[in-house]
Amino acid sequence: MNYKYYNPRKAALDTARELLTGALNAAVVDGSLPEAPLPEFIVEIPADVKNGDIASNAAMAGARAFHKAPRQIAQAIVDHLNLEGSLFDRVEIAGPGFINLFLGAHWFTSVLQAAATEPEYGRTDGGAGKRYNVEFVSANPTGPMHMGNARGGALGDCLAACLDWAGYDVTREFYINDAGNQIQKFGKSLAIRYLQLYKGEEAVPLPEECYQGADIIARAKEFAEIHGDSYVDKDFEELKDALIADALPKNIAGLQRDLGKYRITYDVWFHESDLHKSGAVDDVIKILMDKGACYKAEDGAIMYRSAQYASKYGVVNRKKDENADGEEEAKDEVLVRANGIPTYFAADIAYHYNKLAVRGFDRAIDIWGADHHGHVARMKGAMDAVGLDGNRLDVVLMQMVNLMRDGKPVRMSKRTGKAITLTDLLDEVPIDSARFFFNQRESSSTLDFDLDLAVRNDSENPVYYVQYAHARICSVLKNSKELEINEQIRDKEIRLIGADGQQKGVMSPRDALKMAQALDLDLVKVAPQAKPPVCKILDYGKYRFEMQKKEKEAKKNQKVIELKEIRLSLNIDTNDFNTKVNQAAKFLQQGHKVKVSIRFRGREMAHTSLGIDVEQRFAQALEGKAVVDKQPKLEGRSMMMFLSPSPTK
Repeated sequence: MNYKYYNPRKAALDTARELLTGALNAAVVDGSLPEAPLPEFIVEIPADVKNGDIASNAAMAGARAFHKAPRQIAQAIVDHLNLEGSLFDRVEIAGPGFINLFLGAHWFTSVLQAAATEPEYGRTDGGAGKRYNVEFVSANPTGPMHMGNARGGALGDCLAACLDWAGYDVTREFYINDAGNQIQKFGKSLAIRYLQLYKGEEAVPLPEECYQGADIIARAKEFAEIHGDSYVDKDFEELKDALIADALPKNIAGLQRDLGKYRITYDVWFHESDLHKSGAVDDVIKILMDKGACYKAEDGAIMYRSAQYASKYGVVNRKKDENADGEEEAKDEVLVRANGIPTYFAADIAYHYNKLAVRGFDRAIDIWGADHHGHVARMKGAMDAVGLDGNRLDVVLMQMVNLMRDGKPVRMSKRTGKAITLTDLLDEVPIDSARFFFNQRESSSTLDFDLDLAVRNDSENPVYYVQYAHARICSVLKNSKELEINEQIRDKEIRLIGADGQQKGVMSPRDALKMAQALDLDLVKVAPQAKPPVCKILDYGKYRFEMQKKEKEAKKNQKVIELKEIRLSLNIDTNDFNTKVNQAAKFLQQGHKVKVSIRFRGREMAHTSLGIDVEQRFAQALEGKAVVDKQPKLEGRSMMMFLSPSPTK
């Protein structure tokens, strides 16, 4: 039997329908039922398993056609039902004439055979021939990714994997927002940080609305290392554009690197800027104008009749009507400002048009933050407006993540640079644990991510059970391969040791097995490399228990010490410093050694003494918990210090 794409549920339903149809035909042929067209009937899985594994109304559906009582028809069907060799071993008539079928051993063995013979058991072809685009994370490339991006990454990648296993042709996509206001703010922040390097912070203050993170300072310093002060007296816009051109590709490369570490690989990295350069934004605006979905306002701006199209899909944006006692009315949206610059919404329409019309995906699925809920109806309506079907766009809304430590929330803000980044998270929490925690709640639920719980190795951590089960399954599979028992032993001859430990001589496995079965014991190959292989008669279950007991005792006497790494930076802030100290303390408490490292970039190499200060301060913060094995030492561009747990008194 070919078990590729085997679906046990579908197999049971299809087999039941075939058996019932065959029984109806047989009953008509031998006159048990009168000649009549076979009725349409239902085959389903009942809600109550007492009513069988599969139930059918075939008898009741045929009452009018056969002019008989349903129970009489049911009896005729059952009398002609041949279950031999099928997936079922029993049938009952219930109530007014329901036919209930019960699955037999063959169905269960078919599931095991499919799982054993198909490396990708569980994969189906339900989505064959359909192309789906799943877009997720799509963070502004203005800095490192935060916890919200981490949740979106886990959700999107898991959804794409499920679709892939269901047979869909799936494209994972990251939409790079490398145009618009956020990029201009990014450039402004970089430019001011660059000028501060030469003029000081008082002379060039950083506005509150700019990005405050240390990553902005680092990018400005990298630019200064190459260009020096040559841009200090240049036009601010020229400086800003030069810094964006330098820093943006580095940030995008950083996003790709960090997501790769998170085990997410994208098929497409789509640049918003390409939509503007190619004229795709102008093209979609023209389509909307031609279809009457847009009009020109008095100030020259191009307005989109958003409410007209969005209302079909839910909530639409509204504005106060000053002439109607403050009541709200649906408002139109600006696609092109009066100065001729398209809005982000215009580019977003062009992007989704590109997915559904230009590239021809059957469906586009977006993972968005819950703060974008008002944008869902607008975008689906816009797809209708450009001549597509808005129902081909699905949006999964994702609620916020509350990061918890010691039972208290950890405040996060990407703009101020105080956020816990994706790399910070993965330095502290295993990847499997992080992805599991993000996916254990519905996307529509706010998630409290407990950092302390995620790293625990006990029953309080739900990931522990999953990993433990996986380890046990691997152990069973490993042991099943190492030990052959009973009928698995197919050597020409073996040397047998009896249950009493005495040599029984060389014989065939068949004769040895008979001796074992006579004692109600097992024949186990204990020395497969010997010539001939040595087998022993014993209680296999008891033998495995004793072996596992010995393994556990051996593990108790073993202590695996790992070298954990903590990465610091010269300009590390207090919160991040304390987080790293707590992380190191946990590693030390678990008996591991810790490597504390600092990577010097560019001109930071001129200030390696500051690195020594940071690492020594780190060691002092762990006083009583750690001893310094090796003092801070510079190797290339990296400074490293090694710590060991303090001796127990």
